[in-house]
Amino acid sequence: MVPAGRIRVVSSEDAVRPDGTFVLYWMIAARRCRSNFGLQRAVEWARELDRPLLVFEALRAGYPWASDRLHAFVAQGMADNAAALGPTPVGYYPYVEPEPGAGSGLLAALASEAAVVVTDDFPAFFLPRMIAAAGRTLSVRLEAVDGNGLLPMASLEQVFPTAYALRRVVHRVLGDDLSASPDTDPLAGPPLRPFAGVPTSVAAQWPVASAEILDGEPSALGALPIDHAVGVVEDRGGSAAAARCLDRFIRDRLPRYAESRNVPDEQVTSELSPYLHFGHISAHEVFWQVADWANWTPERLRPEDRGSRSGWGMREGAADFADQIVTWRELGYNMCHHRDDYMSYASLPDWARVTLAEHAADPRPHRYDLDTFAAGETHDRLWNAAQNQLRTEGRLHNYLRMLWAKKILEWSDDPETALSTMIALNDRYALDGRNPNSYSGICWTLGRYDRAWGPERPIFGKIRYMSSANTARKVRVKDYLERYAPEGG
Repeated sequence: MVPAGRIRVVSSEDAVRPDGTFVLYWMIAARRCRSNFGLQRAVEWARELDRPLLVFEALRAGYPWASDRLHAFVAQGMADNAAALGPTPVGYYPYVEPEPGAGSGLLAALASEAAVVVTDDFPAFFLPRMIAAAGRTLSVRLEAVDGNGLLPMASLEQVFPTAYALRRVVHRVLGDDLSASPDTDPLAGPPLRPFAGVPTSVAAQWPVASAEILDGEPSALGALPIDHAVGVVEDRGGSAAAARCLDRFIRDRLPRYAESRNVPDEQVTSELSPYLHFGHISAHEVFWQVADWANWTPERLRPEDRGSRSGWGMREGAADFADQIVTWRELGYNMCHHRDDYMSYASLPDWARVTLAEHAADPRPHRYDLDTFAAGETHDRLWNAAQNQLRTEGRLHNYLRMLWAKKILEWSDDPETALSTMIALNDRYALDGRNPNSYSGICWTLGRYDRAWGPERPIFGKIRYMSSANTARKVRVKDYLERYAPEGG
């Protein structure tokens, strides 16, 4: 069963509708059919009420930063879900808005026929407002299910100021939470009643997405009112691609992860963050496959080393990755769950804002506006390479992401403008943008989860400093530069 601590009743109408003809799962964040607490909860309701199940997955046209890149990635995941649910008795209804607002009323129309509605909980971007609005307007029980991470967001009652502070808790409680992992196949078990079909009046007003849109075909995307300047990338979205990405990471990259994950010339990072962001794969599945590779079980957690990386009790490489997929990822979700201002300058630690204010008037040898940053046309070849990778591939090498943000701080008029620029570039171009983890990573470069560093420097003050020259001396970047910022190119 789905743990009670992951279920939140959103609607003011608490009762299940006894004459509802089906259970509705409104898939908005966990966009997958495997290891999905939301889908699992909907299946539980369908069996308890002896009703068919309809999975409704929609893609709006008017969300911030809507583009060919993001639309294609999400739509390809919808195609995977259609293929996975096609042979089952579960109904699947994929809808892509042809224009902003065209889908208005669709959720309410489906919910009016439902006995209960289940959706995904998610603490960032526009989703919290959308969930809350649905809770106010739907006249049926609406549950939001937290399938975001290995720890239920509601189980962490405070905002943790550092990774160390959260890691101490993780090492103490993770074993219990892992014992309540989602079912790999939520549909396994007694067969559900077959779904008879979406009401004709609903399907006529809101037609299902075409095969061309679900495949991310350029002609189909070109007809939609979204940003066509941010193009589709080579990486395909969806659960099938996510599974291949995870398999490649464990087979080819994880053995070298500990020593090479910070080296841009070595492609050993997992590259799973876009799939985790869009819910095409679960953090549970990723963690358990890495744990299996390391022959690890929860009994190996070492309470005596709580807070340190050795507390994982894992072999090298697996422990480093576990700290990323659990500690640092959960840290971002923890912030967004508790604070609405998670991406604001005011949310930075007091010491960081004080030191940045003290140096706000320092001379800046280089200043660039948003358009120059976006085009990757600064004086710094390594920074331009990082931005070119982001703009063309929708991703940034993990280590260079830190340098990328630090230089935006150094070359902006003031730190508030720098933060705004970082968020705008990341949210527009990055497949893993608009996510708690990306906001926490950006804000880390301005002092969140960090401490004051010395010596105090112009512009940065006591904020941790990075330079392109030092980065190039510490890690190999020759091949990376040739790929993303070739001289004379």
